[in-house]
Amino acid sequence: MSFIQVDKDSDFPLQNLPYGVFSTKEEPRHRLGVAIGDQILDLSVIKHLFNGPALAKHQHVFDQPTLNAFMGLGRPAWSEARAFLQKLLSAGEPTLRDNAELRRRAFVPQAAATMHLPAHIGDYTDFYSSRQHATNVGIMFRGKENALMPNWLHLPVGYHGRASSVVVSGTPIRRPVGQMKPDNDKPPVFGACKRLDIELEMAFFVGPGNKFGEPIAISRAQEHIFGMVLMNDWSARDIQKWEYVPLGPFLSKSLGTTISPWVVTMEALMPFVLPNPVQDPKPLPYLQDKEPYTFDIKLFVAIKGEGMSTPTTICRSNFKHMYWTMKQQLAHHSINGCNLRPGDLLASGTISGPEPESFGSMLELSWNGTKEIPLGSGQSRKFLQDGDEVILTGYCQGNGFRVGFGQCSGKILPALSNP
Repeated sequence: MSFIQVDKDSDFPLQNLPYGVFSTKEEPRHRLGVAIGDQILDLSVIKHLFNGPALAKHQHVFDQPTLNAFMGLGRPAWSEARAFLQKLLSAGEPTLRDNAELRRRAFVPQAAATMHLPAHIGDYTDFYSSRQHATNVGIMFRGKENALMPNWLHLPVGYHGRASSVVVSGTPIRRPVGQMKPDNDKPPVFGACKRLDIELEMAFFVGPGNKFGEPIAISRAQEHIFGMVLMNDWSARDIQKWEYVPLGPFLSKSLGTTISPWVVTMEALMPFVLPNPVQDPKPLPYLQDKEPYTFDIKLFVAIKGEGMSTPTTICRSNFKHMYWTMKQQLAHHSINGCNLRPGDLLASGTISGPEPESFGSMLELSWNGTKEIPLGSGQSRKFLQDGDEVILTGYCQGNGFRVGFGQCSGKILPALSNP
């Protein structure tokens, strides 16, 4: 228990302590913080207190404008920081609790803070690791017999995304314009996307990287995974359909990708680990891993349209539905010698479960626009309308506490009329 009050439904109890980057009106400098209840602990103010063997000579990482340097220190430093922060914030520890002056400088109400991207994202890769999602999309466009591509059960399929258009929660998203081919018998047309979609995803940040030409073995992959965020991979389905053959998604995805600002560490998530899914056929040896690394994270997608007083939940899913684990994704990404770096972002792909209400995209929920998704108040959607706000949330449920991620949200702005 902490001396900072934490409501039982808070995403940020003492068991969580996620890291983020924030600023305030009074102090616009970007700095590192840890969420506890409805407060932020400013790590730049208490950096001198990190005196353990892994951090004493690296206190400067808590004075940086991003988490990259801290991410790069590796697991011994992460574990030491977490253990120290849990002790510092606990009800029985006087160091911060009884130092009124230090407390005044060290804590900032979350309501008074502006959140920023937690890291400089050098590279961003998006996987396609939900079997149900891949099957659903395959059935829609290729039929039941050819739903999964021949390679899907053998390797974690992915593509390199656009790091520059990854934005923090709360950033508005402009409806894109581009080329589409709504009629197969007519030439392509140019205009505003009419099938703007969401994708419920999660993503992890890479910690220490690997040298160019030296793969990360799956047995060591855990040492390179810092923590997780929620992610909405906004998708322009009509643009995507026309552009994706033969090289995959391009402008249909780079219009914007939203992540939640708080990075929940893998150490905070380990109490919620589950056995990995049975993989048949058995993957090749470099992807085989017996250690559980699947997580019970409850996930929700809500839409608040213009004129709606409260958001309506349209999807209830769970990260445990993933077929390929984060360790497998990391090992596969680096098997050719590709060098990963601290702050690189690797995303799961759309997270869909077996039930229709657990489908993680409107493409699936509306089954390619053939049915309406009810929002209540006489409103429904097949795809997103201008003014819609999409809110992703997620948490692990403990005994009397939650380890949550906060919100990952964005509101759709109208397309530019004269691009």
